[in-house]
Amino acid sequence: MRRCRPGRPLPAFLRATVIAGALSALALAVACSKQPGGDAPPANKRLVVGFSQIGAESGWRTANTKSIKDEAEKRGVDLRFSDAQGDQENQVRALRSFIQQQVDVIAVAPKTEEGWQEVLEEAQRAGIPVILTDRLVRVDDDSLYVTFIGSDFVEEGRRAGQWLADQTGGTAVIAELQGTPGAAPTIDRKKGFEEIVARHPGMTIVKSQSGNFERSKGKEVCEAFMRSPEGPQITALYAHNDDMALGAIQAIAAAGRRPGEDVLVVSIDGVRDAFQAMLDGTLNCTVECNPLLGPQLFDTIEAVRRGERVPKRILTTEGVYDRSQVTAETLASRQY
Repeated sequence: MRRCRPGRPLPAFLRATVIAGALSALALAVACSKQPGGDAPPANKRLVVGFSQIGAESGWRTANTKSIKDEAEKRGVDLRFSDAQGDQENQVRALRSFIQQQVDVIAVAPKTEEGWQEVLEEAQRAGIPVILTDRLVRVDDDSLYVTFIGSDFVEEGRRAGQWLADQTGGTAVIAELQGTPGAAPTIDRKKGFEEIVARHPGMTIVKSQSGNFERSKGKEVCEAFMRSPEGPQITALYAHNDDMALGAIQAIAAAGRRPGEDVLVVSIDGVRDAFQAMLDGTLNCTVECNPLLGPQLFDTIEAVRRGERVPKRILTTEGVYDRSQVTAETLASRQY
């Protein structure tokens, strides 16, 4: 067999074979390193996470953002944060930017359920795992995201409905302030509440409209409720979040009725302002929806990067607070 002497260049056909093989091996190594749930990154590599937040439409959202930013800083994570300012198209653009930046993990709090299929497919092709926080999406294949971290919104609606049924003996004329149209909490909180209402013939929803999870919009819509022909008969208001309820309380008072007495008010989130309203006697009940998801989110991200399997749905622990339970000490203890 002919051998090449030391220092003698390889024949051209052998050089081409060696180069092609090296390039193939390099491409395979890069592809494998980007598979969701693959081998853990080197210990000295800083984790890079892209996070798309909906905006700052409520006290809940502000607390959620702070929890995530604080936890990222605590763990030394390079957090690429994007505030969509309430525009889902901005969220989709942010995700595409994260893909171009080749971040390790993408996390997103989606504004609505629809419209995510294409960009999540792009992330999957790039080998970047996606984690949903706070809200779910509706896609053809749920393998496009690793897991969802957040609340059971249907159960929250049930809890609000059950509290109202218990307080009124199953008799109430109800106005409903819905959240953002198409958003998972809007759909599910309405569904859960209506499940309870359907069990009580004396409970009727006579007005229902979106307040977009915003305090000012909740006030505006409730003002219209109070001016409507059904307004004088309304005995309860159910709001899909505290901020809308707080706006509605102003509208109820301006209409010459006593919020918390003439009109019972029940809402969802459990923010500090809601606890203050319960102390003031104008809000009757808030169903907790915990926004402090930072620790759970980054625990999950680190597990995914280690290649561990995680549940498809990770729920938060939450409670129901009646104003009779709330004291100044309770308010002082709230973290959000």
